Amino acid sequence: MSCQETQDLIHGYIDGELDLVRSLEIERHLEGCASCSKAYRAQQELKGALQAVPLRFIAPNDLRRRIQLLLREAGERAPARRTFLRLLTWRWAGAVAALALVAVMSWNLARVSRAPSGDELVALEVIDSHVRSLMANHLEDVPSTDQHTVKPWFNGKLDFSPPVQDLAKDGFPLVGGRLDYLENRPVAALVYQRRKHFINLFIWPSTHASGQGAVTRQGYNLLHWTQSGMAFWAASDLNNSELREFVKLIQQSGH
Repeated sequence: MSCQETQDLIHGYIDGELDLVRSLEIERHLEGCASCSKAYRAQQELKGALQAVPLRFIAPNDLRRRIQLLLREAGERAPARRTFLRLLTWRWAGAVAALALVAVMSWNLARVSRAPSGDELVALEVIDSHVRSLMANHLEDVPSTDQHTVKPWFNGKLDFSPPVQDLAKDGFPLVGGRLDYLENRPVAALVYQRRKHFINLFIWPSTHASGQGAVTRQGYNLLHWTQSGMAFWAASDLNNSELREFVKLIQQSGH
């Protein structure tokens, strides 16, 4: 055992806190090391001197009486102090609860204000369906330029009959149709083309009042409106003016 280890363990050795093996190692080291033996004797003397000092203090009678008087007065004040502390605690608890309520209400209001509207949620679904149809190369379930082929194909597949228009003479030829899923229901998706750009026209029944709107998301233009009890959403990367021209033609042919 080294001198440093002995110095670190010497107090435990003196107090009898070490196991037998460690104690024997320290004893062997002390027999051959004058420096550590000297430190050991010094620690023993210090311990003996401390043990000789009386650690009990006998308070004078006057001091004892004063302490007893203070304790009695403190006991008499204790109920009032406890009542005050309880009131203070409840007041703080009420204030904390009020602040917590305000924080929760503010957070909920902020969350509601940041939450997307119904049209925005539908717009996201429409974009996803439009992009998915392009990426999966699944534009049509029924590829046809004939409206009289596409329209009957939906019979028995939907609980409504989507209006299908042929706009080839106006520069928007029909490509086909397919089933899709939006707003938690099956919908009709009609596919039109303008040069190299595809237009997905999603149609499903709607009870909303007539209206229309425009949305641009992720580089895609979306125009939506309600007409004759149907919701229409047109999605494409076609420029906005030509997409509006397409929508106008659809609206006019629906009258």
